Amino acid sequence: MKFLVDNQLPTALARFLASRGVDCEHVLDVNLQDADDRVIWAYAGQTGAILISKDGDFLHMANAPNPAARLVWIRLGNCRTRMLLSVVGSAWLGIMAALLSGERVIEVR
Repeated sequence: MKFLVDNQLPTALARFLASRGVDCEHVLDVNLQDADDRVIWAYAGQTGAILISKDGDFLHMANAPNPAARLVWIRLGNCRTRMLLSVVGSAWLGIMAALLSGERVIEVR
């Protein structure tokens, strides 16, 4: 599985996942840092990436009929990067299990 981390999350998250063998990029890596949400969503769909974002707009896109991509929706409030990485790291096996079972949206709190 391939993942794309959205602008609202730090590049450190993409690097953290990549260091653990996950195929993961940040929107900065693919020059989409200034792109509209619809462009990012379309890119994720075209490349087969699962988007990781805090942006609720993507939830609506993921729940639309025939969504272009899937979403790991980070529901943490403002927190330090260390805390974000800890929460995602702890939840990663569950995230992967949900994705493998076909879930379109995985919520991480």
